[in-house]
Amino acid sequence: MRKAELTISSKNYGAWSLRGWLMAKFAGLDFEEQVVSPDDPAMKAEMLLMSSSMLVPSLVHNKIKVWDTLAIGEYLNEIKPKAGLLPADAAARAHCRAICGEMHSGFASLRTALPMNLKAHFADFKIWSRAQSDIDRIVEIWKECLANYGGPYLFGAQVTLADAMYAPVVTRFLTYSVALDPVCSAYCQRIMALPAMQEWITAALQEPDDIDELDAEF
Repeated sequence: MRKAELTISSKNYGAWSLRGWLMAKFAGLDFEEQVVSPDDPAMKAEMLLMSSSMLVPSLVHNKIKVWDTLAIGEYLNEIKPKAGLLPADAAARAHCRAICGEMHSGFASLRTALPMNLKAHFADFKIWSRAQSDIDRIVEIWKECLANYGGPYLFGAQVTLADAMYAPVVTRFLTYSVALDPVCSAYCQRIMALPAMQEWITAALQEPDDIDELDAEF
């Protein structure tokens, strides 16, 4: 049987690609990557937040094509229910879907001001008030989940769709030296230590091409 195919963009800059890729990894799906060049005009527009639609990630599995990260996550949960991508408890499952949806549709100021860039590090990055408001809300989400479900991940002992959705934020916080409390800082370190994250980061650091417009310059 042919493997599933997951189309992604740059591993250095592609936050939505990272989310979909982690979901597939967390689900245990056997898939091949199809990488769209960041020089592709449509892909570049998407990563620069100028596109009205999300072209990546997209998943083809058993002749079914699914795009949009939340749809991919729900599909993976259907075909791989034992992977636990959504919590078993109904209340926790609803909570998980809610914070995934909040990430999917919100935090525009954070996305614009702190673009994902795994190769970069800014020690004294100026965070403006709107982006800080997004950061404060994300920290609130994390602390509530970690307190309610006991950690080490957002919904307990197992990674879920929520951890995949917030993983690019973890990388942003580290890239831009965002000050965090010990609880959230420890969560970031746990996410970064995941084998799947280490695999993605290793590949991102090997990417030869940069997109100048996506590099913060201060």
